[in-house]
Amino acid sequence: MIGIFDGLIRSGIGSPAGANILQQQAKFDAFQEEFNHERPHEALAMKCPAEVYSASFRLYRGIPEPHCPFHDRTVVVTSCGRLCLYNKKINLSVSLAGQAVGVKEVDHGIWLVSFMGYDLGYIDLEEKNLQPLQNTFGPKV
Repeated sequence: MIGIFDGLIRSGIGSPAGANILQQQAKFDAFQEEFNHERPHEALAMKCPAEVYSASFRLYRGIPEPHCPFHDRTVVVTSCGRLCLYNKKINLSVSLAGQAVGVKEVDHGIWLVSFMGYDLGYIDLEEKNLQPLQNTFGPKV
């Protein structure tokens, strides 16, 4: 199925590409209109997606602000992926830029860094580095 969809996208909007961003957006819009309103899908009993779609009754409220009640403080990761703690800059990850992480001192100068309930690793303020934990996002046993 993914291969079919990928082929449809490439033939419908990728080749040839629009001369500018507005023309490319028009190609995306035309493809989306055809895909959702004109093209029947076998997985939908030969109906178009627009025929079977219904909006959710649940209101989307976004992601809640991270709350780290068991940590000493909450620190926002910089746009370049650094954690600034006591005038020390420790590289964490650009993927966490703008996100709040919890930090807790577990030993003198050794801090546990956590994100949304997951312990990421320990930072050593003297060495200014992060020692990641093994399999951070694996199952919690």
